[in-house]
Amino acid sequence: MDGEPRRAAPLGYSVDRLADLNRKALALMCNLRDKDERDDVLVALCKGPSRDAYAKLPPITVADARAYHAIQIGAVADAGIDLVNAYTFNQVEEAAGAVLAAKDFGVPIAVSFVVETDGCLDNGIGLEEAIDRVDALTDGAAAYFMVNCAHPEHFSHVLTGHPRLKGIVVNASQCSHAELDNATELDDGNPEELGVEVARLVRTFPELSVVGGCCGSDMRHMREMAASIKA
Repeated sequence: MDGEPRRAAPLGYSVDRLADLNRKALALMCNLRDKDERDDVLVALCKGPSRDAYAKLPPITVADARAYHAIQIGAVADAGIDLVNAYTFNQVEEAAGAVLAAKDFGVPIAVSFVVETDGCLDNGIGLEEAIDRVDALTDGAAAYFMVNCAHPEHFSHVLTGHPRLKGIVVNASQCSHAELDNATELDDGNPEELGVEVARLVRTFPELSVVGGCCGSDMRHMREMAASIKA
């Protein structure tokens, strides 16, 4: 795998330009945090996989993924970030490579897997098995793991209280990724029902301490999640 940014290059972004934009964005967020003198706000580099997270693609090697993700992580490792959030990863090998790249620069990283409606990665690996595999490949170097871009009904049945799974960033819609991809209108689901479902999961699995919204969600959903969890 070469070092060209596979998601940004088609939009005209070179490696250098992308790195510069990443540094400027992080500087803005760090300045806003510091101006308000907030000590409870973390600034993170959010990054995704090198390829389509919803396509069945052959795996890349851990070494190739490590080299690829090191470029973006290395560009901002000393820019004041608190952690890397690696969202919507769907392959164990690439997730492991991203974890090792962050480790190389001494930056904590949280890995979030995307699952299909059966609670598995698109190659059939279960969510918790994927976590264990990444930990085995990296000596447990990730700070923690999450699941994102899925509705609670897609993954709640596979949760067992895995101690390394700390967060859920949920879709508002119950539709599959294929259905969402072909939709002509945004499906924002039911904010109140989503809040209740998320709160139920947090109460059942208290290790889930990071909660957020993904596709189709907005502040209505976030408010309902917060209110239901606090209730």
